[in-house]
Amino acid sequence: MQRLIPTLRNDQVDEALISVINSLQICAKEISFRVGQGELAGVLGSTLSENIQGETQKKLDILSNQLIKEILLECQHVRAVASEEEEGIVLGHDNGKYLVAFDPLDGSSNIDINSMVGTIFSILPVPENNSGDVDMFLQPGRNQVAAGYILYGPSIMLAFTTGNGLRMFTLDQTVGEFLLTKKDLQIEAETSEFAINMSNFRHWQEGMQLYVDDLLAGTSGPRAKNFNMRWVAAMVADVHRILCRGGLFAYPWDARSANKPYKLRLMYEGNPMAWLVEQAGGLAHSGEERILDIQPTDIHQRVGIILGAKHEVETCLRYLEGSQSGDKTV
Repeated sequence: MQRLIPTLRNDQVDEALISVINSLQICAKEISFRVGQGELAGVLGSTLSENIQGETQKKLDILSNQLIKEILLECQHVRAVASEEEEGIVLGHDNGKYLVAFDPLDGSSNIDINSMVGTIFSILPVPENNSGDVDMFLQPGRNQVAAGYILYGPSIMLAFTTGNGLRMFTLDQTVGEFLLTKKDLQIEAETSEFAINMSNFRHWQEGMQLYVDDLLAGTSGPRAKNFNMRWVAAMVADVHRILCRGGLFAYPWDARSANKPYKLRLMYEGNPMAWLVEQAGGLAHSGEERILDIQPTDIHQRVGIILGAKHEVETCLRYLEGSQSGDKTV
């Protein structure tokens, strides 16, 4: 089986970018060990503090963030990093060519029940008109040069792209290396499976409510087929399932907060996952526009997300458009 770094070299990936990705795989091994130790490592449970998002931090959130930040900033090719857990950016090397945005431990609410969590990352080039401040991160997702996630599950998996298709690697614990186990993954255009947090149903816009109602109606409804719902409460796990066997994932607009009508972050959740899905032949949309075309205005900007099987995403968007136009037929 091919190892990660030789695979990248075969693809003629820039050596500086390979160095950054290598730093991320080192992070993955460190975090996976601590996740695997669980209660034995004394890293379960919550702290008394909140992150910049206003969310209660888990001990492993803080540990993972610190590990990734320190290891990445040791790499001479990293100009700066941005994290879900950091208020602003953290500067690295003045001559670094790349910027890294990351969610150190997505799905951290699952930590204490021994369920799946993961690290999501997005790598951007330093722009030519580099200002040296947060503005250099504010690039649309289509500018990414690499993106992916590490899933800490029964096996440790790395899914990523450099724009040359989607590949998955599995960590071989016996040799401590990520080995290529899946390549050229493609998401089927049709699906009968969806992932969404149904507890928020009453807060969604009418089009999304109508769409889900018709999914639940099964063969007796206008869609004329049965759908299954799956929900892990970790984006990294739900997207991984879609990449492996198809489906649709959505975390749509929510009416409860005018200031924060969306849950997920664009820079280190929406953009990397959108690129992975598109590389696998799927679609990724905010409900208003293609996610990878969004011009960010803040490193912690939130966004609506509908991604996965091409035809199902298109169907969902027709419901949203029909609701906005007053046309209830899809």
